[in-house]
Amino acid sequence: MARLDGAAMADSDGVFEQFSDALLFPSYFGWNWPALSECLRDLRWLSADRYLVVIENAPRVLRENGKEREVLFSILVDAGRRWATSYDAKYYGKGPFFHAVLQCDEDDVESLKAEIATALGPNAR
Repeated sequence: MARLDGAAMADSDGVFEQFSDALLFPSYFGWNWPALSECLRDLRWLSADRYLVVIENAPRVLRENGKEREVLFSILVDAGRRWATSYDAKYYGKGPFFHAVLQCDEDDVESLKAEIATALGPNAR
């Protein structure tokens, strides 16, 4: 389990730093969005059956940059889907799973849901 502070994620550098520090990203982490996506879909350096990322103060994450916020939400959803369709998950009903929890006040739940739906695109379930 990794706890990240959304208040420290006001810009992309803060996002990358929080994820890198919490999940012990390898030295080759490229400090950009594709590198974040790649690392979250791999995590082989952290041997675990399940991965849980809790982002506290989620409404403060990239609050001033909606486009990058959408990219981050898309990456988190993609990582969850990748882990859910891994070989072990698909054929054995088990395996490492990845979950991201966005912690917020009750007043912010619906707006975060809407933002995540936007990040998923028109074909989202």
